Parts: sequence; C-alpha cells; structure tokens
Amino acid sequence: MKLVPLALFAISAVFLAACSDNPALPREEPASSSERSLSSARNVQSSSQGNLSSARDPQSSSSENGAASSSEGGVSAGSSAVEPVSSAVPESSAGEASSSSVAPASSDDDDGDDGKCTDCDSFTAADPTLTENGGKGSVTTYGSITAKETSLGGACNYGQTNIQYYAAIHVNVSPGDNKGPWQGGAACGGCVRVKARTPDGWKRVTVRITDRCPDANCGVDLGGAPAADIMGDRVGRYSGEWEFVSCEGVEGVWGDSTSLWVKEGASKYWSIVQVRNPRDMVDSIAIYGVDTQDSYGLEMVVGTENFWTVPPEVLQADGRYRVVVKYRTGRDDEWLVKGSELAVPEANLYLYEHRAAQ
Repeated sequence: MKLVPLALFAISAVFLAACSDNPALPREEPASSSERSLSSARNVQSSSQGNLSSARDPQSSSSENGAASSSEGGVSAGSSAVEPVSSAVPESSAGEASSSSVAPASSDDDDGDDGKCTDCDSFTAADPTLTENGGKGSVTTYGSITAKETSLGGACNYGQTNIQYYAAIHVNVSPGDNKGPWQGGAACGGCVRVKARTPDGWKRVTVRITDRCPDANCGVDLGGAPAADIMGDRVGRYSGEWEFVSCEGVEGVWGDSTSLWVKEGASKYWSIVQVRNPRDMVDSIAIYGVDTQDSYGLEMVVGTENFWTVPPEVLQADGRYRVVVKYRTGRDDEWLVKGSELAVPEANLYLYEHRAAQ
C-alpha cells in the first residue's frame, strides 16, 4: 500500500511535463529588441522635451535686423545659449523616435562661452587688440538710442545718409600708432559684425563703417539703433569682439543704390571720387579706356579720407571708360561712363544707370 502514493506522484509529473510542451497552449513571447529600443526612445523623447523646455531662457531676444539674423543660421542674436539636450535615440529607431532628436543651438564659435556678465556697461577701458579678421576690445556708442538717427557720413564723407546701422572703428592699437583698421579711410563702407557681452549673454549686430573712433580706447563705436539693440537703455562701455563681413544682404546698412560720387570743386583739371553704398570696403579702383588702350590705377587720397584721384587725361576726354571697383570680398562692380562725367562736381553716377557689360 505504501507504493501507491509514489505511483501517483510519477503519473502527475509526466502529465505536467506533457502540458508544458503542448504547442496548442498559448505562450507569452519575450519583447523584441526593436520594441525595447522604441520604448526607450519614447522615454528619451519625453525626457528631452522636458529638459529643453526648462533650458530655454525666457529673456532671450533677437538684437539684429532680419537679414543679419538669417546670416547666422536663424539663431536669435542676444539669446542665451541653450545647453545641448541628450537625445540618445538608437539609430535603429524609426519614425517618431528619430523625430525626437534635438540639435544643440549654434554657439557661433563661442566655444561654450555664453557671454553673460554683470556690470556689463562698465568694462575697463583698454587698447583694442587685432584678430585675423577683426578685433577685440571696447564696444561703445555715440548715437542716440532713443532717436536712432541715421548716419551723417562721419569721417567717411558720405554726407547725409539713410543708414541706420552704422559705426566708427578704431584708428590705433596703441595711441598714435595708426595700426588699426581705419587706415586713412580704407575701412569706409565695410561692414562689421559686432558681438558684446550683456547680462543676457552675447548680443550681435551688423553695422557699416562710416566714421573713425574719437577716443584712444575705442574699438567699435556704435550708432544709436545698433547700440540700443545691444545695450538697451544701459549705455556704456561693453566688452566685445568684431569681424569684417560683406554688406550684401544686410538690411539697415544701405542708404541708397551703389554709386560713384564726385566731390564738390571737381573740374577737368582735378577730381576725386568715392563709392557710396558699396558691397564692402573698396580695395582698389581702376579706369580702362573702351575706345583706347589707356588704363589707370587710381590712388587713394591722403588727408581727404575715402576718396580716389582721377587722372586729368580722363577728365578731359569724352571717350568711354570702364571704372572697375574691386572690393575686399564679393564681386567687382563696373561702371561705363564718359571721362568728362567724372569732372562734374557732385555728380552721383548710379551703378544701375551706368553698368558696364561684364
């Protein structure tokens, strides 16, 4: 009788083993690796969106006009840097998982420096320093941040203009050395993109050079409109950097169409000209005869800044000439004019009316 329980136990074990191997019974499959990845990606998406929302600076604002902002890849000037958000989405994830990736905001080569400061309007005056394509030092203002008047041409001798985004640039590096970018007016008409440290971080603006700095420690001295964009109502001496850029496509730096302007007092014996509203700072001007083989490289006038001397042989001729203006960057411009037109005082020879076939 004692053998009966052992037999029953053996029969039960065989029955249970058979049931576990029966393919007709339902089985719970383990989750696939792709489903695990997608689930992980969804969790990252939710986490990333939360982190990005808290990382945005509510005080960030754009300080440049539209065209200048577009040149920086759509990153609002003056906004504080958004810290990169870890997306960690597996490359194998598809659809909604991949769309959750958040690209870090462009730092504009700031190397992680967000540009924030305290007492930003009280930067210690110091000599500016030169960089490969610009400089570093003081950013100040000489315009009215409330009236935001247009440039009167300054030392570049442009006269009354419609340019709102303008500035003066430094003449010296050390007092009296004349090693700054001004170079007797050679910087006239060029544009610089300026960035300055503010309580909200870097703020940027692009301006046209129409004047030279008035004081020894000046780096870039802004007109009223660009100063207000960077400084708000706290004007003063800010720490900043600047680099030369093309003026093409930048709003606010154009007063009119590009033209050759002849200085007052010109005659068939003497004349000097300048380029107004150029694409960039002028590198050289040359005149070539159309009906002759004559050619002349114009020299920049010493003392009368931002003007170039026209040879009397051209002024006394009614023949046609090509006036070729080469800029620091960008395309050349060419005018087709009569030589005698360059002898007419205050003549304003618009490029669109005198464009030479190129």
